[in-house]
Amino acid sequence: MKKNDENQEKRSGLQFLKELFTIYLNCAKVGLFTIGGGMAMLPMMQREFVEDKKWMTEEELIDFFAIGQSTPGIIAINVSTFVGYKRCGVTGGFFGTLGMVTPSLIIITILATLINSIEDYPVVQRALKGVNVVVAALLTNVTYNFAKKTVKNWWSAVILVCSFCALFIFKLPSYWVILTAILIGIIVTVIQTAKSRKVSEKEVK
Repeated sequence: MKKNDENQEKRSGLQFLKELFTIYLNCAKVGLFTIGGGMAMLPMMQREFVEDKKWMTEEELIDFFAIGQSTPGIIAINVSTFVGYKRCGVTGGFFGTLGMVTPSLIIITILATLINSIEDYPVVQRALKGVNVVVAALLTNVTYNFAKKTVKNWWSAVILVCSFCALFIFKLPSYWVILTAILIGIIVTVIQTAKSRKVSEKEVK
């Protein structure tokens, strides 16, 4: 009986290590093949973590992006940390972060040694211009999909329009817009919860 328990623990330990390795590889894949970083990673993360691995729902991934955007640090690393943590706790968060960072660290190290010798080549300049256009298209697609999944009622639409005006017309700092949106979200949720509670109490009576 004791031997069977030990074998079970070994299998559980191996499964846990396999899960950590899977988290690392998938986050590294996203970090390696996504151009533009940050919000541009959302479509690929959606395919990897929602559609292929079934690790979470689209709503959960969007929530991770919202939290990652609102907290200090790089959004892609924050989100990968949340994904890993959801799967395997603190250790999973570490491996998710490590997987996201590894490709960038290697590529940037290589480019840093070469950039001075190749940046003046016309071919390189044209390639960078092409990449910039692709990044703009990716961000436009992400913005559309993000808005389609998050703007579900009148007050969220009002927040969207007001945030856009605050950022692009009045040039307000983004952190003020984020903090204001958080405050509005809390207030609306409290009001809606209070109304739902009153309705439930009336139905019970």
